[in-house]
Amino acid sequence: MDIKKLLQKMTLEQKIAQLCQFSARCLVADETGELTGPAKDLNLSMKDIACCGSTLTFADANSMIAIQKKHMELDPNKIPLLFMHDVIHGYRTIYPIQLALGASWDADIVKKCSRMSARESAAGGVHVTFAPMVDLVRDARWGRCMESCGEDPYLNSVMARAQVEGYQGNLDSDEDICACVKHFAAYGAAESGKDYNTVDMSEYNLRENYLCAYKSAVEAGAQMIMASFNTINGVPSIANKWLLKDVLRDEWGFDKPIISDYSAFAELVNHGYCSDEKECAKAALDATADIEMMSVCYLRNLTSLLEEGRIKEEQIDECVLRILELKDKLGLFENPYRGANPEKEKALALCPEHRAIAREAAQKCAVLLKNDNILPLNKNTKNIAVIGPWSDVGMLGEWPAHGEPSETVTVIEGVKNALNNANVTMAKGCNGVLNELPDDELINEAVCAAEKADAVILCIGEHSKQSGEAHSRADITLSPAQIKLVKEVCAVNKNSVCVLFCGRPIVLTDIIDTVPAIFVAWQPGTEAGNAVADLIFGDVNFEGRLPMTFPLHLGQVPIYYNQMNTGRPKLVPNQIFTSGYIDYPNDPLFPFGYGLSYTSFEISSPVLSKTQMNKGDKVVVSARVKNTGAVAGKTVVQLYIRDLFASRTRPVKELKGFEKVYLEPGEEKEVSFEITEKELAFHTASGKFEAEAGDFHIFVALDSTSKDLVTLTLK
Repeated sequence: MDIKKLLQKMTLEQKIAQLCQFSARCLVADETGELTGPAKDLNLSMKDIACCGSTLTFADANSMIAIQKKHMELDPNKIPLLFMHDVIHGYRTIYPIQLALGASWDADIVKKCSRMSARESAAGGVHVTFAPMVDLVRDARWGRCMESCGEDPYLNSVMARAQVEGYQGNLDSDEDICACVKHFAAYGAAESGKDYNTVDMSEYNLRENYLCAYKSAVEAGAQMIMASFNTINGVPSIANKWLLKDVLRDEWGFDKPIISDYSAFAELVNHGYCSDEKECAKAALDATADIEMMSVCYLRNLTSLLEEGRIKEEQIDECVLRILELKDKLGLFENPYRGANPEKEKALALCPEHRAIAREAAQKCAVLLKNDNILPLNKNTKNIAVIGPWSDVGMLGEWPAHGEPSETVTVIEGVKNALNNANVTMAKGCNGVLNELPDDELINEAVCAAEKADAVILCIGEHSKQSGEAHSRADITLSPAQIKLVKEVCAVNKNSVCVLFCGRPIVLTDIIDTVPAIFVAWQPGTEAGNAVADLIFGDVNFEGRLPMTFPLHLGQVPIYYNQMNTGRPKLVPNQIFTSGYIDYPNDPLFPFGYGLSYTSFEISSPVLSKTQMNKGDKVVVSARVKNTGAVAGKTVVQLYIRDLFASRTRPVKELKGFEKVYLEPGEEKEVSFEITEKELAFHTASGKFEAEAGDFHIFVALDSTSKDLVTLTLK
């Protein structure tokens, strides 16, 4: 297809329509031929939607085919629609949420999960998924922690690349879909952890921490970027010319479509940035935003702005060209129904291969936090009580696309699948609502069940709908009902293990000394119950590590490992006139990078190939890790670096590499990392990304708290 020739023959009205994205519900008329619902709310006409460029939230392959067929009949230029969908952590077969994927520290399983969902969703007619979300998050109150891979720029960047590559492949197959990376930028730094809130930070912090994963995704070939809802230093992202044009387009070379989030154009008025929707349209176009999702600022105002001479038609043409080029890249002009196949969609959904991937991912993502020789439970256990509000609830996460709770394996089902001859009973103990107060009748029922059992599995935490978009929480502790339930059950049965379901770090201080064993299962998806049972009964070993810090107290939030040292660091407990609290320590309950196993590991002090390094040179740091336990297992060897003195203050420690290592009992292995100027570089006071001469502390460790280091000098 000659895209430029097509663009030349399009009318202005047709060009503007290409920049509009409406819900699939807007594109379907009722039996009288009238548009209803969202289309009516937006005052759309059949003429408005006839040439629109893309749609979202359609049902399935049959729906996609029907909508595309009707559109191709109406569009005078026969330009097919782009079909987009929120395929965040699975399409029909649901794998663990993104925060859990971050806990896997395993790019291969992340890529495998993304590939699986690409296959399923492509068969359902999806061309673009609104994923991955690569927002760095340090505040566990924010609801969308569950969609992020955590608090670290490097880990986020690795996972961003894996997801983009998994979704997109080479974009030469009908099973490949485009990744739309979101939310650009720094959405995870919303003040007070409130969704949609303001972000205000230095450019140094933005570049050092928050932009890293977006850049990694762009370098991996992501085909679309979604601008965030928030302001950055007073300018809303969708109208932020410095952010979208100067940084994303000019500096990073991103020449593909930028899309708004839902109705974000029109919300520029609420922000107090634009006086009306005409000004919204001008601000967004000047920032090079291409696609307006579910508002009509472009549709209603670009023509008059052009007539007034306030914008140029070349600006519109550039936006349309980027959209048409993506459609051409996907081959939609030759086959508007690319990939959509109802029979294949049905065959792939929940197929054994995909269920196996979801189960493997849920196993790899779980993080063992405490184990007083309780786990693994003996598979010969005869009487097991599964207790807690989430015992028989499918934990699909906030964005399950077409996943069905009825098709999800619950914990009690997983336990029964694992133990065919055991007597498995269940008691809820409480209902799992936020801030729930204890119900003595429900708790007594659970305690009675625990007393009669040989072992107890306690399913606690938060439901999938208690985290996610628009689900920020001021209090991230367990409810009084859950705390009392845990304490009373553990008091009567010392053979109890807690399974924590959550979409964010939860403050566990009230129960951590009470529970003999606890692990984080996150929101594990379709195969939740089977994976939980695999772990509890030792059929697989734990290998996950925390991608976010678990606070000791709510008042520590936001808390993260790679903080600045400050001029008055708190070095010992109860030290005053230092950066800390007088009622609690600075240390978290569980640090970034932490996780236990059914075996134990020890690691030697790091060794450098040389202690001095010249510019342009490289150094290798190595350490020996050994399995000192009785069973085989995997650990994550982590490389951290600290720049001691620089033109800007630097964090106390930064992750710069990691490797997952499998070891048999007694086996020992040397793990090495290459250090170049890139690992030592940062955005200096001169504005350049470069390494400055000086001393660096190098850590090779099993979590972020290690103090065992070696010093490297860069000449």
